Amino acid sequence: MLRRPRGAAPCMIRPPQPSEAPMPIRSIPGAPALSAFRLDALNKRLQPLRARVASVSEVFVVFGAPDTLSDQELAEVLQWGALAPVADPAGSRWIAPRLGTRSPWSSKATDILHRCGLAVERVERLLRYAFDLLPQSASELAQVEALLHDPMTQSVLGDPAQFAQLHAHPQAAPLVFLPSDEASLAAANASLGLALSSDEVEYLAVRYAELGRAATDAELMMFAQANSEHCRHKVFNASWTIDGQSQPSSLFGHIKHTHASTPQGTLVAYKDNAAVLEGLPGARFFADGDGQYRAHVEPIHLCIKVETHNHPTAIAPYAGAATGAGGEIRDEGATGRGARPKAGLTGFTVSHLRFADAPQPWESARPLPAHLASPLRIMSEGPIGAAAFNNEFGRPALGGYFRTFEHFPDGGTSGYAYDKPIMIAGGLGSVRAGDVDKRVLQAGDVVIVLGGPAMLIGLGGGAASSQASGVGSAARDFASVQRDNAEMERRCQEVIDRCIALGETNPIVSVHDVGAGGLSNAIPELLHDSEVGGDIDLGAVLNDDPGMSPMQIWCNEAQERYVLGVRAQDLPRFAALAQRERCLYAAVGHATAEQHLRVTLSGTPVIDLPMDVLFGKAPKMQRQGLRHQPQPGNALDLATVDLTSALLSVLKFPAVGSKQFLITIGDRSVGGLCHRDQLVGAWQTPVADVAVTLADFSGYTGEAMCIAERTPLALLDARAAARMAVGEALTNLYAAPVERLEDIKLSANWMAAVGDPAMDGALYAAVETLGRELCPALALGIPVGKDSLSMRAQWRAEDGSECRTRSPVSPIISAFARVADVRGTLTPELKRRDGASSIWLLIWALRSRAWAAARWRRCMACSAMWRPTSTIRWPSAARSNG
Repeated sequence: MLRRPRGAAPCMIRPPQPSEAPMPIRSIPGAPALSAFRLDALNKRLQPLRARVASVSEVFVVFGAPDTLSDQELAEVLQWGALAPVADPAGSRWIAPRLGTRSPWSSKATDILHRCGLAVERVERLLRYAFDLLPQSASELAQVEALLHDPMTQSVLGDPAQFAQLHAHPQAAPLVFLPSDEASLAAANASLGLALSSDEVEYLAVRYAELGRAATDAELMMFAQANSEHCRHKVFNASWTIDGQSQPSSLFGHIKHTHASTPQGTLVAYKDNAAVLEGLPGARFFADGDGQYRAHVEPIHLCIKVETHNHPTAIAPYAGAATGAGGEIRDEGATGRGARPKAGLTGFTVSHLRFADAPQPWESARPLPAHLASPLRIMSEGPIGAAAFNNEFGRPALGGYFRTFEHFPDGGTSGYAYDKPIMIAGGLGSVRAGDVDKRVLQAGDVVIVLGGPAMLIGLGGGAASSQASGVGSAARDFASVQRDNAEMERRCQEVIDRCIALGETNPIVSVHDVGAGGLSNAIPELLHDSEVGGDIDLGAVLNDDPGMSPMQIWCNEAQERYVLGVRAQDLPRFAALAQRERCLYAAVGHATAEQHLRVTLSGTPVIDLPMDVLFGKAPKMQRQGLRHQPQPGNALDLATVDLTSALLSVLKFPAVGSKQFLITIGDRSVGGLCHRDQLVGAWQTPVADVAVTLADFSGYTGEAMCIAERTPLALLDARAAARMAVGEALTNLYAAPVERLEDIKLSANWMAAVGDPAMDGALYAAVETLGRELCPALALGIPVGKDSLSMRAQWRAEDGSECRTRSPVSPIISAFARVADVRGTLTPELKRRDGASSIWLLIWALRSRAWAAARWRRCMACSAMWRPTSTIRWPSAARSNG
């Protein structure tokens, strides 16, 4: 056991230090990085600051290249075009990866150099901004640099001498022992940003008193991530009181009721990384043990999952959305004993965009949070990040949605908005019948980390995602941003695919993805599922940053990683598959019969806890809310509205206007199993209501999925917003030939800003109406979902005033179903028949829709909510789908 006096001052144990000679550095010039058009656009933004960029070019910084390797040999691999002319009479700035991190580009490029036989330790790509005009004042220089980089993921260097900082290996940070009395733990909770509740701090103090020792920072961070709202869903598991009356069910109880009412067709619900639905037979195509690819006719079950990545997208849109897509793909792949992702969907809700050169009447002036990315930046970079990850991984993104919304009923600085945005990442995959259920680890089974190395990236993401934006420190927000490496995740998936193809001899006993909390969450979860403990050697974890402390190695979320268990005798077979796919892996320990977790580094105990300390603190949250009452809304006089101008305004509104910029950025056919993508018809102009994939390469069975929301309605009636989201999902999905309502399964993603009795009551009402009323009546199960209940932002405006915004209760509903014959899928493409055409019906419909939409847009401009509230009704016999 770790032994330190309970009341002692914090004590530090330092791991062994690396001994390194100075690292040789080379700088290789590259090609222009911006087109003339983009350079002109940049200079227009810089003009008010009296700055002008002459050129932007690539610079490759190579570390650890031997003297025998010439710059010319390196340039032949790294350079892709003619060198950029560089003249910088006023000076240059180099934009590099954030110091202390390693970019995904570096991981890929370094591996390519190694495969080319070029022995280098690391290569990084920088952008050199050569200026022919720069301001002299420090404040204006800071504003110029702010326009050039994203401080969450990048650093600005002013001199090539600073390049060495990119690969600096500081002394390894120490393991810290902290007094374990309640007051000291409360102080650690604040200083480390653990986001623990007071009863959790009290619980830890009692348990450490039983152990008779101090805590380590690694243990506290591990407990915080494993028990965060993000991971434990405390609000959905809480006991509820509405208007002083105790409620018979938790929110999760309402959701589970849908599965209890309609369990048919669902094989796994609520207990794995994704839900599993019963599929139809198909011919899976993979190689047998003899290396020959063959079709294997068998049931092809569906795994479905829809995640959120709201907090990371709010502070680093590209990386946040990319890692959101990557995390959801990992959830699918880590289902059962391994599954295969097939197709994805993405969605975004942000505040109004506010184009500087195109203000809109619904965009009122208000202070915006400087610590969060602007809505325009989120929608310029976030969708690219999600699409890039899907593209590089090799998965088509076939559906999605986009909405902007703000509502400030009394003006001022507080109201409803999505300053903390919604970023949805979801999809479906396939899983073999024999791999649906995870198996049980036994003592002696090997624990493996599959994927990329540890880095000081993505630290404390679970806790950070569980707080309102602006509550934690900027430094912790920086640390919680992850990085993406779709190529490494693809290699991991190829290893999983090869294991899946082995059928009954699949060496994977159980697998989990590494998400929030890193290994500190994933490895204990893997062990806990099998009711075993583990001995883990932290020194065996692949590590790209020798300066990390034991806590940081254990708790970072470096993305593109999985943890899995294999029998000891199967380790050589698994290792051979990983080596064949050039996928990094490490055997880091083994399972033990005693339910105790021990983690050591070079003989020093880092974690030494009974498993029930980590998982024994069941959420004891009590929530109190006010009974939700629908609001009547405001009457609005539209007598003076001109139909033509109203229609044009409506078509400009982002929720109504073209989504082509979100669709064409992704490969919609990769994988060869896409039957219905977004763009329809010869001119690719209508957008499909539903995404449809094929089960195999020879038949016509498949799967359908779609996404829907009606979040603004929640300000008037949260129940109606939830019902309308389900109604839209059903009407979208029924463009595919789904046979029965019972075949449809939903993912419900709930966003809200809990903590206000009225908001809490609205959330309870929305969940209850789906869980107890609509979904059971329609035979719809909800076997999977996600909640993100810290949807608020707070900050101080430049004048010192306190600003607060929160989102409405925001149910996002995704629907999935198997399809017996995908050829019956309908599209919104209008085709003229021979003879007379009923164009007047189309005009009538446009007029009706324009008036309705004009009311909505006018309400937005006037900060009013229009009545009556839309909702759906269902007959008592709806369940029969008659």
